[in-house]
Amino acid sequence: MSARLKPLPAKASVFNLLRSQEFGGRKECLEMLKAGAVEWARDDGTGEAVEAEDLEWTVVTDPDTVLETEGLWLRFNGLDLPVLPGLYILLHKPAGVECSRNPDAHDSVFDFFPEPFLKRGLNPVGRLDADTTGLLLLTENGLFNHAVISPRRKLPKTYRVGLKHPLSDEQVAALEQGVVLRDDPAPTLPAIVHRLSEREADIVITEGRYHQIKRMCAAVGNRVESIHRIAVGALELGDLSEGQWRFLSETEIAIFDTPGE
Repeated sequence: MSARLKPLPAKASVFNLLRSQEFGGRKECLEMLKAGAVEWARDDGTGEAVEAEDLEWTVVTDPDTVLETEGLWLRFNGLDLPVLPGLYILLHKPAGVECSRNPDAHDSVFDFFPEPFLKRGLNPVGRLDADTTGLLLLTENGLFNHAVISPRRKLPKTYRVGLKHPLSDEQVAALEQGVVLRDDPAPTLPAIVHRLSEREADIVITEGRYHQIKRMCAAVGNRVESIHRIAVGALELGDLSEGQWRFLSETEIAIFDTPGE
């Protein structure tokens, strides 16, 4: 199963690009073009992060103007965004943010993203609890979503966990063997535990049960005080600041491809 979408056409009219990227409705796009409020620019194509203000922008007014799509950016209604075949995003999720369009008691993770992304169907890949921080993937590609969260994959996810009580050797051994959770008779798959200090450890799990880390630690007689996801498979959060996001590279997207499924 490929986690990637079909590539963009090599060339397309600026009007069709505006519409495909969900910048606006047909009438709005035509009016903005006529008013000279649409610009395009091109990055160097290396895939490295670029800032919109460093690009050279050109006004375009004719909706039939054909542009090469590689490295293309569009400026429309206050937004400067690259033209992309699909959205694959890594967010450093802060605490107090829900992975929901209609949050109950906190801010929404969707508040971090421009409206065109939401119109394209951007969604979290799995969910993190409101009080859990760290690496959250988002996409509008259902195949990519499935490739990451499918239980069959047993994709490892690494969490840095702060604990209320010292983590004993016995507790580590129990977690690494698999524990029975309350109201769930099936034991968890074995975890990998790297103890960092008396009350902090990196815990790697390959399942996605409800509140699993909290429930696992409770099952061995400890209590979680903080959870921070630092990696999904081989993809690491890195030094991205809290509340910041970036696009995944082609190489990073390919990590989650599952040929032959």
